Amino acid sequence: MLVQARTPSSVLPGSAVASVAYTGLPPQGQEVMEQIRQGGPFRYEKDGSVFGNRERLLPGQKRGYYREYTVPTPGLRHRGARRIVCGGQKPRLPDACYYTEDHYSSFRLIVQ
Repeated sequence: MLVQARTPSSVLPGSAVASVAYTGLPPQGQEVMEQIRQGGPFRYEKDGSVFGNRERLLPGQKRGYYREYTVPTPGLRHRGARRIVCGGQKPRLPDACYYTEDHYSSFRLIVQ
């Protein structure tokens, strides 16, 4: 079973949210999505921590709504720039997940 993202209800009419198909994620991103659904284990200590959305590129929500997860980059010894950020009250069943490959400069909604 895969995590399915729904379009967030808080997206304002007329706003454009780029998207990426689950199958369009890098293999490591697909693995992280499966780990999210299973509740871990995660590779990095910071995975699952609250994402503050300070860039305000994601739909506005109360603090604690979004959580971030590292998408490993082959060949790097550090966390790199790729992340998945999921929103919802139940981390294993997120309302929506977003992928960024440029460390929060842009996001794409992950869809099935």
